Amino acid sequence: MAFTFFFRDLYTLEHAVNVLVPEVTGRSRIRIWDAGCAMGPEPFTMAILLAEKMGSFSFKNLYITATDIDESEQFGNIIKDAVYSDEETKRIPKEIFNKYFKKAETKPEAFQLINLIRDRVQFQKHNLLSLNSIGDGFSLILCKNVLLHFQQNERIEVIKMFHKSLSPGGLFVSEHTQKMPEELSHMFQQVVSDAQLYRKIEI
Repeated sequence: MAFTFFFRDLYTLEHAVNVLVPEVTGRSRIRIWDAGCAMGPEPFTMAILLAEKMGSFSFKNLYITATDIDESEQFGNIIKDAVYSDEETKRIPKEIFNKYFKKAETKPEAFQLINLIRDRVQFQKHNLLSLNSIGDGFSLILCKNVLLHFQQNERIEVIKMFHKSLSPGGLFVSEHTQKMPEELSHMFQQVVSDAQLYRKIEI
């Protein structure tokens, strides 16, 4: 889905960051998959939150792959350029905005993320319902605002794919309205009671 905005569902994202950072600090490669990234506000929000929590060495080892079915064929260029309008950035806390955005050179009244953040996020076109994973060994997979558009059996199969794609003990985040299907309760353990943040269980 194309609709999202910066710092959406911040409560859940901050939970994920606070759990993730101590577990991945010191790793030479930290991989995150944001599935259903739309035009980039969510993966860039995650990169900003991690930049605030990680040391500079660990942050340079962070690789966020943002994917979407992207029927418009525009998301890749939008994410690569990371230029957003005043309307799209107005929800960002002022101190964060001033730290990570600069005036865009290509568009009036628009702002561009600095290279520190842009360099950590790469876009890849992908259809979740193909059930073909983009890889494995992910420390965190985000899939928010997508699963609610699928049938229940489709959700189950997609989440199974995510389970295989996560590293041992990896984390999975879904939208707050999307509970883990009962059929998959043996595959994930909820990390906190008030957010849809789960840890992979080896089966």
